[in-house]
Amino acid sequence: MKSNTLELYKKAIRNKYEIEKNGEYFDYLYNPSRGKLRDFCWLIFENNATKEDLNVFRNLFSLDFDHTKKNKFKEQKDKFRPIETFFKGETNPSNIDAINLAAIMVDFHPRPFKKFNEYCRTDEGKQLERATKAEVTFELKKENLKIERFEETQKEESGKTSKAGNLFFKFKDLSKKMNQDSEGRKRHWSIEESFREMKSRYKRRLN
Repeated sequence: MKSNTLELYKKAIRNKYEIEKNGEYFDYLYNPSRGKLRDFCWLIFENNATKEDLNVFRNLFSLDFDHTKKNKFKEQKDKFRPIETFFKGETNPSNIDAINLAAIMVDFHPRPFKKFNEYCRTDEGKQLERATKAEVTFELKKENLKIERFEETQKEESGKTSKAGNLFFKFKDLSKKMNQDSEGRKRHWSIEESFREMKSRYKRRLN
């Protein structure tokens, strides 16, 4: 159950990110990099941070937030890589502290995960859980439909190639027959003559 709730937590954070990346902090979030996220993180904690947010900061960076230690914090850029790739949809992080920091950066509530987990046990939380699961199921169905359409297209193209190949071999066989005269001797035909002869034989069949 906890694993499912964590996936819902991450999905909800990603949904909030899709909204926030076009908002007030567009410059930091729209095309996130480790450097941009690091600078944005400092901005958030410098202006407003709850006790729980400060705990997340301490757990992830192994140091307390201190306004006088900005240069030391700049060395933490690599810690933002899991968040960068998570926002871009490239990875599915497992580090709970990194996930909680991602929630802080898009101002998602309830956070941290402990609070979200408790929230999901309430009636309102269960409604959110069902809605998120329905959204995930819908996305999976869309992906499956894309795969099915791709496979059908491949089959159709394969069929066209097969028909073209059969026509080529029929023409080749006819050309071979036409390259012999009535006595079975080989005769040289031009391409134009071959097509004319094939067309003539086809008309005779129709008549």
